[in-house]
Amino acid sequence: MVAGIILAMLAATAADLCLPIFAGRLVDAVVADDRDAALGAALGALGAMAALGVAMVTLRILGILGIIRLTLNMMRDSATEAFWRVQRFSADWHANSFAGSTVRRISRGMWAIDLLNDTVLIALLPSAVALLGATLLLGAQWPLMGLTVAAGAVLHVGLTATLSLRYVAPAARLSNAWDTRLGGVLADAIGSNAVVKAFGAETREDARLAALVQKWRRRTMRTWHRGTASEAVQGTALLVMRLLVIGTALLLWWRGEAGAGDLATVLTMFFVMQGYLRDVGYHLSNLQRSVNEMEEMVTMSVAPLGIEDAAEAQPIRIISGEIAFDRVGFRYGGHSTPLFRDLSLTIRGGERVGLVGYSGSGKTSFVKLIQRLHDVTEGRILIDGQDVRTATQASLRAQIAIVQQEPVLFHRSIAENIAYARPGAAMAEIERAAALANADGFIARLPKGYATLVGERGVKLSGGERQRVALARAFLADAPILILDEATSSLDSEAETLIGEAMDRLLVGRTALVIAHRLSTVRAMDRILVFEQGRIAEEGDHATLMARPDGIYRRLFEHQASGVAVPVG
Repeated sequence: MVAGIILAMLAATAADLCLPIFAGRLVDAVVADDRDAALGAALGALGAMAALGVAMVTLRILGILGIIRLTLNMMRDSATEAFWRVQRFSADWHANSFAGSTVRRISRGMWAIDLLNDTVLIALLPSAVALLGATLLLGAQWPLMGLTVAAGAVLHVGLTATLSLRYVAPAARLSNAWDTRLGGVLADAIGSNAVVKAFGAETREDARLAALVQKWRRRTMRTWHRGTASEAVQGTALLVMRLLVIGTALLLWWRGEAGAGDLATVLTMFFVMQGYLRDVGYHLSNLQRSVNEMEEMVTMSVAPLGIEDAAEAQPIRIISGEIAFDRVGFRYGGHSTPLFRDLSLTIRGGERVGLVGYSGSGKTSFVKLIQRLHDVTEGRILIDGQDVRTATQASLRAQIAIVQQEPVLFHRSIAENIAYARPGAAMAEIERAAALANADGFIARLPKGYATLVGERGVKLSGGERQRVALARAFLADAPILILDEATSSLDSEAETLIGEAMDRLLVGRTALVIAHRLSTVRAMDRILVFEQGRIAEEGDHATLMARPDGIYRRLFEHQASGVAVPVG
């Protein structure tokens, strides 16, 4: 496709370059003494110019149609590839990145491809061919003219490239960075609008954005000022070149080496060439801008994913759901002190295990390692005897159902959110999952039922309703392993009762890990693991742990029972 586009654009440019030749012949015919004989020559030149004009327009349109197809394919592929990588970047990458900035990088990179293709194939390639062709055509007949045109063109293009790449580009790169930051701040404030309203902080957010926009304005103004200065220098250089070419043409005429038609050819050729030259600076600026705007997307395309499937990774097959930590060591990137050191533990298939402990003790990291959201630094984690690092991440996580304390829903229908656990599920299966999660009652009261859109991140539903949709999703997944980040810690008593009943049903028949914020919810667990500073300080059932007079679990439980707040979440 690229070869066809280049061929069409080269042929169109060649036709454009031939027009001045026939313009000269037309002038020669007009000034001839024998008007009757000259008429045929004039009409022939006119016909040739018309044919060349039609050919130029037709070929250029064909080239542009090819560029449209090529560009749209490239934009589609770059967007899908960038999205593929963003989806697979590690949890740490997402935690450290603004969603709005990421969207800005991808969308700006997509449109930069459009600008790049137009600049290279429609603008710079024909310009280069026109400058080379004009130099050769003029130099073949008048070496002095060819030398003048070649020297002027080389100096003009060199000056333009230097200004664009050395003077304008650094400023443009910096303004792009501020543009990305602006997108992140906008998305952050808009996405958290409920918090802004809750604290009446609209004015504060206005001021924060205004300060950032002011910095963006200064950087962008500097870029535009440099671009304007660059254009002024290029325009001056083009004016000097025009005077040199016209002066050389007059010299050739004075020497008797060029007639009226020759002068018309030279001047017409220069005016054609001048159009290309004038735009070279603009096109080089666009080329520089398109490269700058693609840099951030390209950076994402070469950034490591963080957690990657092994080359020989195979889908994992989980039946009983036994989980074994074998001498596991783990530290977060950049931390010198490991969170887990030589941790060995086995959770039997079908066992219900509560995870408790103070904030930062390692409960959440423990379950993230099972999901392989992080990789262990030492040892291994086995599920049904299979090392999770030898399994594909998609197959592993597809067999682990998760209900988070703050579930995230897509801005899609309730049915689509429930079916996200198993695409293609029948409506009857979705409704059954909703009934098991005690969600069918509130869904039936909605005007559009299961077709109701839930809003971004589910904001149109209450906390209890979001939790029940998330539970329905877990029921539909029917995964052998369940991770439950206690879903009742911030709900009213009625919602807590409904969700508690659904959770009890969901725990049956699967390996369940329950991160407990209210210790009363783990009393019925088969085993409770008490985390303290990255180690399992105590384990056993509720009665066993309560029998320890100075035990951590007993102390936490008694504090909560007496109404003393302790940070166990």
